[in-house]
Amino acid sequence: MSSKIHPLAGHAAPAASLTDIPRLITAYYSEKPDPSIASQRVSFGTSGHRGCSFDVAFNEYHVLAISQAICEYRRRQNISGPLFIGCDTHALSAPAFASALEVLAANGVQVMTSAGGEYTPTPAVSRAILAYNRGRNTGLADGIVITPSHNPPDSGGFKYNPPNGGPADSDVTRGIESRANELLQSGAAGVARIGFAAARRAATTHSHDFLQTYVHDLGAILDMDVIRGSRIRMGVDPLGGAGVHYWARIAEHYRLDLTVVNEEIDPTFRFMTLDWDGKIRMDPSSSYAMRRLIGLKDKFDIAFACDTDHDRHGVVTASSGLLPPNHYLAVAIDYLFRHRTHWGANAAVGKTVVSSAMIDRVSRRMGRTLYEVPVGFKWFVDGLLDGSLGFGGEESAGASFSRLDGSVWTTDKDGIVPALLSAEITARTGLDPGDAYRNLSEELGAVFANRVDAPANTEQKKKLGKLDGAQVRSTDLAGEPIEQILTAAPGNNASIGGIKVVSDGGWFAARPSGTEDIYKIYAESFHDAGHLDRLLTEAQLIVDAALAGA
Repeated sequence: MSSKIHPLAGHAAPAASLTDIPRLITAYYSEKPDPSIASQRVSFGTSGHRGCSFDVAFNEYHVLAISQAICEYRRRQNISGPLFIGCDTHALSAPAFASALEVLAANGVQVMTSAGGEYTPTPAVSRAILAYNRGRNTGLADGIVITPSHNPPDSGGFKYNPPNGGPADSDVTRGIESRANELLQSGAAGVARIGFAAARRAATTHSHDFLQTYVHDLGAILDMDVIRGSRIRMGVDPLGGAGVHYWARIAEHYRLDLTVVNEEIDPTFRFMTLDWDGKIRMDPSSSYAMRRLIGLKDKFDIAFACDTDHDRHGVVTASSGLLPPNHYLAVAIDYLFRHRTHWGANAAVGKTVVSSAMIDRVSRRMGRTLYEVPVGFKWFVDGLLDGSLGFGGEESAGASFSRLDGSVWTTDKDGIVPALLSAEITARTGLDPGDAYRNLSEELGAVFANRVDAPANTEQKKKLGKLDGAQVRSTDLAGEPIEQILTAAPGNNASIGGIKVVSDGGWFAARPSGTEDIYKIYAESFHDAGHLDRLLTEAQLIVDAALAGA
């Protein structure tokens, strides 16, 4: 986290800082992107194309072009089954849904839309794709999720999930991105499109009950009997997101003592407290954005929240308040691999290179293989699908894991299930995840972690993404010899788009931001907080020196 904390972080947003929704929607329809300007082109990052209509980075032309490119990709790949489409509660999601449906219907795609116009979490779309494709070799389904995740209210986002149910790999997104930009260059002349009313009435447009199907299936991945029988009190804040109506149905269906503390949906998200930088951001891992739920922690045995598309989780414990994502991932892994007796003996633990070393220690103690990959949930898709991974998680509070019988649940991140798992852990063990993490620290050694941002221009970020380990001249890190310099992930040898430096007493990793003129430094010390501060300081010096010599 940057050291420049906004003075209003954790406080209610002033009215003047709220997004002007009518102007935002007007910009979506009125502005035309200039493909010669890089920031106005279609660009798929780790989670699809994202942007703001005020910046001409996410508007009608982008969505029309991406949707047409997806239709053409489906034809090339003979993907002829239904396309499941869902969207979240961001203001730009509804118009983007309309634009997408106009193109999908014109191209004759069988589209499954949410029953009653209900908002749809990312994991519900992934589940629907996998459920439809089970046992099929042809006529496979795929999906689209319209969401910018936890990003501010003026953001829009568009993701494609192929038949494996997870985030599309870069080979797929590069092709879609390239074709979409060709269409932008032509002024969308090659886009097939019909009016929204006609698209709604089209014989190819169908209704699907994502909510009921997802809720009914939860008993296949979580021990709802244990949670219900313990009578623990749970609180949940949907943060105004796509799962806002899922929680009450979950409580009713499984007869849980679960209170939804806020059911409000407002495209300005005025009910959120400001994040560290003074922006509204629906980030369940941020103590500033989660200030309201943290304040309610003593009313519940366990509380949790999810981001806007409900693919990230945040867990608030009575013992410790909001748990850092890495802490909870370690606790969840330790619990799951001890209590999921039907999982395969060779099922591995998946983590990203910037996730905590505590996960390594937990995995070693259990005798489980650790599969360490670059940042991006797409790296876990194949393993979750075939069961070779029992768990896949990343430091930004995204995770998914196998069903009780060891088969696949989702191949995209699921915020709802890890949130509810915290209740199962508390119910079964009598310890909330905060107490459980303290026990892990006592048994396996304490870890001190932080993340900071450092300035970097576009050229420096490009250099960092392609940095070679030989360009790091330092031999010591915070007083200890450097043991490893990694530019590829140990699990799959894929480039990490940055660098990771490891010593006996800690590590740091540096990666360029995809959206800001900064690079991110992740670090952990196995000694103390003072050593962590030194490690972070030296990390920036090491990276800056390497960039200067690159």
